[in-house]
Amino acid sequence: MSTHGPTGRDSRVLGAEGARLTRRTVIHAGLAAVLAPPWLHSPRPADASAVRGIGPDGEIVLGVSAAFSGPSRGLGTELYRGAKSYFNHVNENGGVNGRKIVLKLYDDGYQPDPCVENTVKLMLEDQVFLLFGYVGTPTVTRVLPMLKKFQAQRVYLFFPFTGAQPQREPPYGEFAFNLRASYRQETAGLVNNFVRIGRERIGMFYQADAYGRSGWAGVRAALAKHGIEMVGEATYRRGSRFTGSFRAQVEILKKASPDAVICVGAYAACAGFARDAVDLGLRVPIANLSFVGSENLLNLLSEGQDDPDTYARYLVNSQVVPSYEDTSIAAVKEYRELMARYDPQVPKELVKEAYKPFPHSFVSLEGFLDAKLLVEILRRLKGRPDRSGLEEAVFSVRDYDLGIGEAVSFGPERRQGLQKVYYTVVEGGRFVTLDDWKAKFG
Repeated sequence: MSTHGPTGRDSRVLGAEGARLTRRTVIHAGLAAVLAPPWLHSPRPADASAVRGIGPDGEIVLGVSAAFSGPSRGLGTELYRGAKSYFNHVNENGGVNGRKIVLKLYDDGYQPDPCVENTVKLMLEDQVFLLFGYVGTPTVTRVLPMLKKFQAQRVYLFFPFTGAQPQREPPYGEFAFNLRASYRQETAGLVNNFVRIGRERIGMFYQADAYGRSGWAGVRAALAKHGIEMVGEATYRRGSRFTGSFRAQVEILKKASPDAVICVGAYAACAGFARDAVDLGLRVPIANLSFVGSENLLNLLSEGQDDPDTYARYLVNSQVVPSYEDTSIAAVKEYRELMARYDPQVPKELVKEAYKPFPHSFVSLEGFLDAKLLVEILRRLKGRPDRSGLEEAVFSVRDYDLGIGEAVSFGPERRQGLQKVYYTVVEGGRFVTLDDWKAKFG
């Protein structure tokens, strides 16, 4: 049962009013490709692709549409900061084969329609070399059909901040490359660990859209392998803020008497749910996926509390990168050094609401690793960068040492570089690695 049904797909039909389609109608229908000039629908000269995505000074231009505003702005901000710290380091040391990397940024507020419009600009007007660092399942799933439409142009999406399946399987998997583990892997790990310690009655709180449904499907599939069904579920609308009430969702789940709740959402809503769960007496482990933005979640739950552990003690978050506190890990040490050296900020023109970034976060570490791997791929493009060589360059990455203790490999049938999932809980006001599930939640 849920407080409302999942948001429906836009059912409007492109239409019949005269011969023209408005830009707004096209974007809302997810068919922005029809705005393309005629030459994009026919073969280009063999050497034409060599100039796409290369700026006037020979720089490589990457296109980014991400959440820099709204209640999920921390995700886009942190991901950008981590990536930019590494790109700054590379540019300061001669660039990639002598070429600097430039980011063309647009804000989508974690909303599909602006993301589609931004992508139209990036591909058709800005002519970027590739798309990089997108944030979220509802945004990415609307962009994937455009990449398929433009497949002759070889516009690829690299390392989106989402573990959903659409960019990992047909018909769109061939147009994207992923670094992070999938939501299926994260949800399976959470379910398996809860079941192993005897917490078999699992409920869900999730975002009512493609992201939430992706996590919901993962939890159901993992439970089915144990012969178990979900005991209850409640949803919320994307864009909900921490200041809103989630008491109705908590009451739905309380009636199901869960041993644990798995949340699939963004930090504002998930923090609000965790707060209301504790206040209403639903004091069971509350798990979140890596996308949630752990530091922002904890900050909302702890701010202004006499006892900051009041709400945080029940959290267990899965992560797709190791702890940024572990400086024995080579890439973590490098990340911390470069974040301190450059402290990159989102361009002022994109800042619409106040946001105080974290010195370190799981999201910015992921952005850093995304950038580090992309630079290695770009280095493998010999001569003048050409989109036609990108797949070969990616597939040449085999057992590559990214510096985190897990080798990265790609191939035609393997378009996700990393597979490992980590688990964290809150101790002393920060997330630390969870080593003993039985001791913590048994």
